[in-house]
Amino acid sequence: MDFYVLLGLEREASLDDIKRAYRRLARRYHPDINPGDRVAAARFRYIAEAYETLSDADRRRDYDSGVMETSTDEALAFGFEGFDFSVSVSGPTSSTFGDLFAGVLQQRGAARQATREPERGADLHQTVAVPFEDSIRGTRCEVTLTREVRCRLCQGAGSLQAPETRCTHCQGTGVVKSARGHMVFSKACVDCRGSGRLLTVRCPACAGQQTEIRTESLSLAVPPGIREGAQVRVPEKGHSGRNGGEPGDLYITVHVGEHPLFRRDGDNLHVVVPIAVHEAALGARIDVPTVQGAARLRVPPGTQSGQRFRLRERGVPSSRSDRHGDLIVEVRLVLPMVLDERSKELLREFGRLNSEDVRHGLTEEAGPEPAAPRPDLPARR
Repeated sequence: MDFYVLLGLEREASLDDIKRAYRRLARRYHPDINPGDRVAAARFRYIAEAYETLSDADRRRDYDSGVMETSTDEALAFGFEGFDFSVSVSGPTSSTFGDLFAGVLQQRGAARQATREPERGADLHQTVAVPFEDSIRGTRCEVTLTREVRCRLCQGAGSLQAPETRCTHCQGTGVVKSARGHMVFSKACVDCRGSGRLLTVRCPACAGQQTEIRTESLSLAVPPGIREGAQVRVPEKGHSGRNGGEPGDLYITVHVGEHPLFRRDGDNLHVVVPIAVHEAALGARIDVPTVQGAARLRVPPGTQSGQRFRLRERGVPSSRSDRHGDLIVEVRLVLPMVLDERSKELLREFGRLNSEDVRHGLTEEAGPEPAAPRPDLPARR
């Protein structure tokens, strides 16, 4: 069966096309949507197999090149043994050819399950929120995850050793016969693989699925200087693999909270610090906040509002070396509230002594002069 034809796709279909086709067909043929419809269930198994093959780049390449291994199902194939007209074919419970088709697909699926190669477990993804200060210093946080782990009873085998007994499904013959209408077919027993004897039993703890669900707590180390949206990989903490496959990984996405004072830019931090008029004019030494504690900053005389100063290695620990980023301090001039006449007089005296035009050239740089009014239009007042 051509997987592309089954999904209604061209051979050049993209991965998004394959996903859309699978979702469309799954909504139509999924067993939950068609309870009791064995034909729909069988068709859905083929659709799922086609999707699993074509959505994986390596398996799709093997399938397209014709080298992909397929199950022969010889041991489980139906054999036609003739007709039996003593079988009733009337009524709502009568068998149809669709039942035969569903049975064939069911046995092929069981054969593929039995011979499937080791399968790696799926990865898990979670998020954690870290305060800004902890993202700078580094911290530990607790993560609770629910994942599939190897069954403790059967150790991931899906079955348990048992004393050899006769297979009750085929009564020890290794062959199961079935009727489809008046046609009689035989097939190898699924439970004993045609041997008639059973050496194992299905694990009661995991129902043969090899894994069980477990919830556990994990202490995660968040390294110093971690960025917003960064991922921390925890090896082998994803879902357990099947058939002896290795487990997946756990990926933790870190969301860093905002800070009321600091803004991060790479490994550097930015902070805005207010200064008074006399400090900007005369110079001063002021305390500025850093993530390591308060630090002294020298403000030179004549400092302008918006001017920036750099404090070396007062920023974020670098992930590329053992150094830190810098702290960029931007000073903002804050005018005092003039409440008494003495302060006003001093400011007026200061203005007389420093009469420089601070807006010199502003008019020329603002743009061209307004155009003269047209003769035929009245000038606006």
